Amino acid sequence: MIAVTRIWRKLKSNKAKKTLAAENAIQVEGSLYESLDENLNKLQSIYDECSDVIFRHFFISGKEKALLIYIEGMTNIEEIDNNVLSPLMQESEVLINDVKTMMEKKVPVSNIKEMKTFFDCVQEISVGNPVIIINGEKTGFSLGLSKWEKRSVEEASAEPVVRGPREGFVETILVNTSMLRKKIKSPVLKMHSMQIGRYTKTKVVIAFMEGIADKTLIEEVKNRLNRIEIDGVWESGMIEEFIEDNPYSPFPQVLATERPDVVTSNLLEGRVAILVDGTPFSIVVPTTIYSLLQSSEDYYARFLIGTAIRWLRYVFLVISLLLPSLYVAVITYHHEMVPTTLLISMAASHEQIPFPALVEALIMEITFEALREAGVRLPKQVGAAVSIVGALVIGDAAVSAGIVSAPMVMVVAITGIASFTIPRYSAAIAIRMLRFPMILLSGTLGLLGIMLGVITIVIHLCTLRSFGVPYLSPMAPTKLRDMKDVLIRAPWWKLNTRPHLTGEYNKYRQSSGQKPGPTKGDEK
Repeated sequence: MIAVTRIWRKLKSNKAKKTLAAENAIQVEGSLYESLDENLNKLQSIYDECSDVIFRHFFISGKEKALLIYIEGMTNIEEIDNNVLSPLMQESEVLINDVKTMMEKKVPVSNIKEMKTFFDCVQEISVGNPVIIINGEKTGFSLGLSKWEKRSVEEASAEPVVRGPREGFVETILVNTSMLRKKIKSPVLKMHSMQIGRYTKTKVVIAFMEGIADKTLIEEVKNRLNRIEIDGVWESGMIEEFIEDNPYSPFPQVLATERPDVVTSNLLEGRVAILVDGTPFSIVVPTTIYSLLQSSEDYYARFLIGTAIRWLRYVFLVISLLLPSLYVAVITYHHEMVPTTLLISMAASHEQIPFPALVEALIMEITFEALREAGVRLPKQVGAAVSIVGALVIGDAAVSAGIVSAPMVMVVAITGIASFTIPRYSAAIAIRMLRFPMILLSGTLGLLGIMLGVITIVIHLCTLRSFGVPYLSPMAPTKLRDMKDVLIRAPWWKLNTRPHLTGEYNKYRQSSGQKPGPTKGDEK
C-alpha cells in the first residue's frame, strides 16, 4: 500500500510539472509568420493587458510595413528614435531585398540578433531589447538597446573593512560580471549563463577559472542548478537552499558575499561563484567553516596582525556559543568551581531574583536578540540608537526591578559583543541559535550537558560536506600544506600553493623564494 501511494504521488508530481510546463509554453509556442498582421495578433494575445508593452507601426523606406515591440521603461527610447526608426523610415528609392543586409547597413546598433520563434521574441522583449518584425519575413530582429535604472556601485554595507576595496556588488548582474572582469583580466575566467524560474527567467552566471577549478566541481554546480524547477528566483538565498548538501543543518554550506575581491580570491583558489541577477549577494562554493570565520581584511593587514585578529575571532566564537551556558551550569550545579569571594558576591546578587539561572538566562538572551532584530529592521538613523539605548535601559531596569542579576546582564552583554566579531552573518546567526539549546542543556545537566552539546556539534560538523568538501577541512581530515591559512595567516610570500578542494587541482599559484629582504645594492 505504501509503495502504491509513493508511485501515485510521483506520477501526480510529474503530471503537475508537465501541466505547468505546458501552460508556460502554450502562450509563446510556434514560429513567426510571414504575415505581419498574424504576428501582431499573436503578440498582442501574449501581452494581453500589458499596458507597458508598446507596439509601434512604421514603414521601412516609406514602402514596407514593419512593427517595433518594446517594454516602456526598460528600453533606451532615445537610441530607438535616433538609430532605429530614423534611418529605417528615411525614404529611399531602392529597397534592399535581403532584410539582414538592410538591418546591418541601416541600423547602427552593435548587438543585433535574428529571431525565428515567438519564444525568442518574448525572451528578448522581456529583458528590455526591442524587437523588429517586417511584413513578409519569418525572421525578427532583436536590438541590444535595453536600459533600466540601477544602483551605483557603493561599499558593501554588510562587510565593511578598514583597509581594502570600497566597492560592492549591485543588483544588476552585468555590472557584477564586469567588476569580476576588471579584477581578473584573463580569458581563463569563464562565465556560464543560464536562466532559472518559469516566469521570472532569472539570469544566473556560474563563474570559474578554467584550469584551476576542478571540472567535476563545475559539472556538479551546473547539475544542481539545472535541476531547480521553481516559478521564480529573485535572491541568491533561494538558490542556496536548493543546492546545499544538508538542508537541515543550521550551519551555512555556501559562502554568501557582496564583495568582488572576496569572490576573486576564491576563484583563484579553485572555487566556483554563482551570481544571480537582482541581488548583490553572490554564492561561492565549496566553503568550509574556517572560510566563514575569515575576513577579507585579514589578507590586507600585516600577517602578524591578521593572525592575532583571527585567533581573537576564534576565542570569541567559543565565548559566543558557551559563555551563558557555562555561567548557568556553574551557578546551578558547580559552585566549587567559583572562588569563594566571587561566589558570595554572585549569591548576594541572586538572593532577590525570583527565577532560577536557566530562566534568567533565557529571558535576557531572548530580549537581547529581540533588540538586535529591532535595530536591524528599523531605519539606520534610529536603529543603532534603539538597540543600544534599549539594551542599557532594559538591562538597568531589569536589575533594579529584581528580575535578573547584574552578573547575568554582563554575561549576556559580553556574549552579544562576541557574536559581533564573527564576520559572516549566516555563521553568526547559526551560533546565536545554537546558544539556546546549549543553555537548556547546561540548566538541566550542568557541565555534562555542555559536553554533550559540544560533542554533538562537533560530530555534526564532521559529517557536513559542501559540494563534497569536508566542512572542517583542512583540520579534519588533516592537510598540513593547507594549515598555513587556517589557524594562522601566513605571509603572502609563504602562500605558494592553493588549497586542495576536490579532485585534480592546479597546485601552485606563485613562485617560491619571494621572501623580502635587502638586495645587494641596498646592503652597500
